Amino acid sequence: MKVVIIGAGPSGLVTAKSLLENADANFPFDPIILEQEHDIGGTFRYRTYENASLVSSKQLTSFSDFRLPLSHPDHLTTEAYVYYLRAYIDHFNLNDRIHLNTKVINVARQPEGGHVVSYVTRDSKDSEWGSEVATIHAPYIAVCTGLHVVPWIPSVPGIEHVVAANGHIENPVFHSFEYKKRAQLKGKRIMILGTGETGTDIAYEAAKAGAKEVVLCSRAGFLSFPKQLNDFEVFGYKSDKGPGIPLDSLITNLAESAYVHPWVEGSHIRWFISDFVIKRLIWVLTGTQAGCNQWVGELEPERLGRAYVFLNKSQKAMPYINRPYRNRPKFLDYVARYIDPPEDSPPQTDFAVDLAPFPTHFLPNGRAVFAPSKRKDYIRMKDRDVRPELVIYATGYKQEFGFLDKESGYPTPDEANVRNVVKEGDESVGFIGFVRPGVGAIPPIAEMQSFFWISLLKGKVRQPMPPPRYHLLVKETARIKYGVDHSTYMSTLAKDIGAAPGLWELWREYGTHVLICYCFGAAFTTFYRLVGPYKSASAPEIIKTELWDTILRRGFLGNLIMGVIPMVFYLSLNAIAFSLGIAWTMVGGRVE
Repeated sequence: MKVVIIGAGPSGLVTAKSLLENADANFPFDPIILEQEHDIGGTFRYRTYENASLVSSKQLTSFSDFRLPLSHPDHLTTEAYVYYLRAYIDHFNLNDRIHLNTKVINVARQPEGGHVVSYVTRDSKDSEWGSEVATIHAPYIAVCTGLHVVPWIPSVPGIEHVVAANGHIENPVFHSFEYKKRAQLKGKRIMILGTGETGTDIAYEAAKAGAKEVVLCSRAGFLSFPKQLNDFEVFGYKSDKGPGIPLDSLITNLAESAYVHPWVEGSHIRWFISDFVIKRLIWVLTGTQAGCNQWVGELEPERLGRAYVFLNKSQKAMPYINRPYRNRPKFLDYVARYIDPPEDSPPQTDFAVDLAPFPTHFLPNGRAVFAPSKRKDYIRMKDRDVRPELVIYATGYKQEFGFLDKESGYPTPDEANVRNVVKEGDESVGFIGFVRPGVGAIPPIAEMQSFFWISLLKGKVRQPMPPPRYHLLVKETARIKYGVDHSTYMSTLAKDIGAAPGLWELWREYGTHVLICYCFGAAFTTFYRLVGPYKSASAPEIIKTELWDTILRRGFLGNLIMGVIPMVFYLSLNAIAFSLGIAWTMVGGRVE
């Protein structure tokens, strides 16, 4: 039973491994991976740059049954992550199933059912694509090409004037996927369009490279948090006992993603309450509620929180961005203070990265024009003569699926209305890895999606499925609508496939240690391999060691603030919702 997987990034690799592991007599899955590049790794291999590292932790990002050692740094470089993927391929014997330098040019439906995949090949990355078209017939297709492949470049009127004014510079305007090393930035006046993680990363790299000027442009602001919480003091108590705490390991399971009443879940009240608390906490620690030690570039109030946006966890540039704006009240230093993460080399203390609005256009002389507003960055920059020599679009990516035959009526990921994996009635085509968490990582989500798709194909998903309550809250006009809350989405898929463990079940089978770790731990994929159809023998030991370590590293104060207090509060909310539900049912019964 052939399954064609398009793409050899993490999503494609884990899908192939999951299919092989769960093949049986009725579903003898035989996956084959087609990858047009000359190596595996996808974005982590081909759209990365010098000094790039993952903003998600190894604990969350690693696949459920192939882990990194405790001694390994929490956040991998992109190069180290690709090495990890190669080790994953070797460990699970996937090499023979991967066909590199193989480009899918068309996928079409067969009249008798199934799909025919047409592809061409080349001898090496430097050779031309062959003219001979080969085909594979398969009942199932897994599209794993990724979210970050085709650059999205918005139109900025007058950008050609920047090119004309800087003809002496090779490639004066380009997308961030073409950025590779600091040498490209040295000694130049640079404008970066976009304040996502890549944009702020490049701003930091430009400051370190010795750029003459760095202007970082934001359309509507961003929400900055460090990927790893570092040192802080509360009434003289300093939390510098060992390494920092990965941000994505802080949200606990019990009453946050597990054992949540449908009314509480549907209202998203957990998200709003945690946003309220976190804003006040970071104000005490840093003096600002805009983000963690973020003094400019704040989002509008109705979008400020985990319910709405992707957190920007590349915080290295924030000290440079903050310099013209930081105004922390002195008295707060006696209460609490947060210490920025260390830089990778001595800081250039006299340098600032200038935040600015997105330019409306460029004048014929190459000067950027910004739309008037009340934003702090506009007020500071409105009279500046900004004429960049280099403009970098850090504007993200768009999704294109030209290989899906239009006449066959294939859906696209935005039409996948069954848990963002398949379109209802078209379950033979799975889209794996096409959601992005506000805080979290795509690879572990892809692993859970592969489990869900397999269960769906086997007819073993709970029915009816409850409505989705995991999407980030965005306007209908938003360009990006594939954002999800990591823990809620993972928990939802686990419940759908019968992999969400019960507390009594955990205690009875694994004991108190695993139970406590599950309650206080984050939504790690390994938790969903303790019970159910994807149960793994390695899960208990991983939980008792590596995942237990993420809880111990929070310390008493961290577990109290991030664990016990929220749990008690959310459990109370659930109890109230449960009681109201019973009362409502009783009233409804009397009315009838």
